[in-house]
Amino acid sequence: MAERLSLSRGDSARGGLHLGTAVQYLKGVGPRRAALLKAVGVETVEDLLSYIPRRYLDRSSVTPIAKLKSNDQATVVGKVETFGFQKGKTPRFVVILSDESGFLNCIWFHGLEYLPKVFHVGDTVVVSGPVTFYRGKTMTHPEFEVLSGSDHELIHTGRVVPLYPSTADLKRARLGSRGLRRIIKPALDRLGSDIPETISSAILERNGLMARWEAFQNVHFPDNIAAAKEARRRMAFEELFYLELSLALRRSRRRQRADGIVFQKANSLISRLLEELSFQLTPAQKRVLHEIRADMKSKRQMNRLLQGDVGSGKTVVALITMLIAVENGYQATLMAPTEILAEQHYLTLQNLLNKLGVQVTLLVGGMKKLPREKAMLFIENGQAQVVIGTHALIQEKVNFDRLGLVVIDEQHRFGVVQRAALRRKGVCPDVLVMTATPIPRSLAMTLYGDLDVSVLDQLPPGRMPVKTRWCDERKREEIYRFLDEQMHQGRQVYVICPLVEQSEKLDLKAAKEMAQRLTEEVFPQWRVALLHGRMPSAQKEKVMRAFSQHQIDLLVSTTVVEVGMDVSNASVMFVEHAERYGLSQLHQLRGRVGRGKHQAYCILLASYPLSEEARLRLRSLCDTNDGFRIAEVDLSMRGPGEIFGTRQHGLPELKVADIIGDADLLRVARQEAFDMVEKDPQLRGSEQTRVRCTLQKRYRSKMELADVG
Repeated sequence: MAERLSLSRGDSARGGLHLGTAVQYLKGVGPRRAALLKAVGVETVEDLLSYIPRRYLDRSSVTPIAKLKSNDQATVVGKVETFGFQKGKTPRFVVILSDESGFLNCIWFHGLEYLPKVFHVGDTVVVSGPVTFYRGKTMTHPEFEVLSGSDHELIHTGRVVPLYPSTADLKRARLGSRGLRRIIKPALDRLGSDIPETISSAILERNGLMARWEAFQNVHFPDNIAAAKEARRRMAFEELFYLELSLALRRSRRRQRADGIVFQKANSLISRLLEELSFQLTPAQKRVLHEIRADMKSKRQMNRLLQGDVGSGKTVVALITMLIAVENGYQATLMAPTEILAEQHYLTLQNLLNKLGVQVTLLVGGMKKLPREKAMLFIENGQAQVVIGTHALIQEKVNFDRLGLVVIDEQHRFGVVQRAALRRKGVCPDVLVMTATPIPRSLAMTLYGDLDVSVLDQLPPGRMPVKTRWCDERKREEIYRFLDEQMHQGRQVYVICPLVEQSEKLDLKAAKEMAQRLTEEVFPQWRVALLHGRMPSAQKEKVMRAFSQHQIDLLVSTTVVEVGMDVSNASVMFVEHAERYGLSQLHQLRGRVGRGKHQAYCILLASYPLSEEARLRLRSLCDTNDGFRIAEVDLSMRGPGEIFGTRQHGLPELKVADIIGDADLLRVARQEAFDMVEKDPQLRGSEQTRVRCTLQKRYRSKMELADVG
């Protein structure tokens, strides 16, 4: 049905052209160019029309030749007086144009084989480009169009002209902006207003949006910049609306099911745990646990996101949640993205849970054969009540006896397939996903629109903000003296290096060389150790345990400590080549200190010269400890795809919409989508038929956000 709706009665009148037509069948494309377009996501006519301009040039104002000034970007209409080749070091083709006010030289150094065939004396030509004064008023390589008659429609100049994103391969195949305009304009002319609508007229009217066919026309060939902006707004709304509609449907269908586990008991183990803890839960932790408890008591499967800044106490919340499952006779598992983080969780939880008589088992890929087989046996026979692991948990050979709760830590590091595979190890287990990467609300609405969200927005009492400083190599000796003072006071120090071993290509501090130098030359009186991801798991665990027990004073490490190291006595995070790290990554590293009662410091050593982007990152980190503010800055600099890997979430790549720039539009689209699903959960109404079919078509070949169809 979706296919039928994608065609219209006008298709036959348009020579069979419709939005689903393969782009290679358009005039001027063919198989070779189609293959290049496919590389940028353009396979059909609809893809082509959705390949929107990156910006526009306003060439709609015509300037008389006499009024041209040097360095002007101008558009001129003139008559061809003469043309031909000029000799010189570099051959060139010259056309002399005239209007009533003067003469203009137009010069080209490329395209010499075809340009003489284009112009004729007496032709009226429109040219646009930069003006110089060289032997008269001159334009070099101007955009041009020859007017063949009074009904000629300009597409390259004399109007608002679209400029498209392009690759080197597209340019070589003459599919830069000029070539794309030549292909898109005839396709739009053939389709006209027969492009089928995808959004109800009521939604369009409520939100002041133009029709879809108008949007395609105006985004590519607008009469003015304002029309182009409105067209883009309409196309962005459509993308966001269908994304949120998919999330709304998945949330609705999950909530309609009553096949989740009902966890009734939640007293004995938790009470005993709270007695063992040396601190009180924060109000935020209590609020979040109340939300989780309500989920687990209901018949609906819990799907909750726990979001909190570094040091906000997510691990304790996860532990209490797992104890609820254990007390009700079920197993709980926590999956971490790295072995070092899984091992850290295991060490932390083992000390607490052993006192409660709860069996904890670790399963990671780096384990030797016998310990791994023993762990898998305990998991399968139910002896392992709490299981901590990595991707190793989703191996086919791993079988749980009675899995009731899945906790996923640093969830943005896992793909949607991995998360689903772990859920399938049980029968409708409750799911809690956690992230220490603060996410601005606009992105959270998109990535987790189908989840219930809990936020830990308080740090434990007594925590002091980490003091952050940014300096250069000239301060190194002063920094070393400060580290020495801190260790004399009984504190511990992290030194972070970007590489494990020295690289000949990159002049970066290598962890091995740094550890050796600090041990032998700088701090021979202190206990210095090295930690990096290439070390065997047993050795990493030994170093981590030694550092946590203060058998090590200074730990030289790569970013393996970014998540999971929790040493309350560590007071200094010293980062070498800080300009090489992302903003959120630096914030995560900073979160390794300041976990105790002592003042903590983060020192960022940057190598000059610095790019403006690097300066912004370092300045932002020094200005605030607020992870949500830092995430917003990082998101605006790098975009959601790079930071969170939106493809791994199963999200379609947005072609038009911008999660940050279109945050207000996202909220409107979300409201419309969720309202529609609330009124008609199956989208079976007469007005929803078109919407349902469009949704099916959009998500047919993707890792679905919604089970549509």
